[in-house]
Amino acid sequence: MEGVSKSYYLGGTEVRALQDIALHVRAGEFLAVMGPSGSGKSTLLNIVGCLDGPSAGTYRLAGEEVAGLGGDMLARIRNRQLGFVFQTFNLLPRLNAVENVEVPLLYRGLPGRERRRLAEETLSLLGLGDRLRHFPTTLSGGEQQRVAIARAIVGQPAVLLADEPTGNLDSVRGKEIMDIFRDLNVKGMTVVTITHDAEVARYAHRTVRLRDGRLVDGRDDAGRLGQ
Repeated sequence: MEGVSKSYYLGGTEVRALQDIALHVRAGEFLAVMGPSGSGKSTLLNIVGCLDGPSAGTYRLAGEEVAGLGGDMLARIRNRQLGFVFQTFNLLPRLNAVENVEVPLLYRGLPGRERRRLAEETLSLLGLGDRLRHFPTTLSGGEQQRVAIARAIVGQPAVLLADEPTGNLDSVRGKEIMDIFRDLNVKGMTVVTITHDAEVARYAHRTVRLRDGRLVDGRDDAGRLGQ
């Protein structure tokens, strides 16, 4: 991101969600984004995830300017290069665990047998091999979040984006989720997570902080200030 700003208009009043953000996330990095409510964290993540675009400035993903891409190409990028994990899990209640994980593979046109194999393997990798046919309402919060992570990574995205991924979990289940993120990162996946929790941020190589839509600092895991 270079000079990225984002403004909304509510009731005729301009709300500046982001102001002149300059941020470079390296491939294979684990980045935490912290800040109080209303600081612009979710807006930042939405732009990184190609769910929204900046009002000003440039955003390049893997060297490509995102603003010039059409809707079909953006949808393809979200499906193939990015994985999303949300605080509220966003599982489809009428589908069981393996069917939920298959959903992003449907948009790739994979045959049903291949979708099922990949979904089952990913769930088993996350310790849910005995919960494949369980529906979300019969799973614990931690299990639901692991299903959501399996859905996010089943297509082997380059980047995993997580918005308060432990916000609805107790500390034990939260640690389990962050251990999964750390393992994925060790295997080469870039991870960007929004969090209010300093314990969660400690898993990251670097933490950046937002206040009133501005980037106020960023420190790597050696405590050095960086961008």
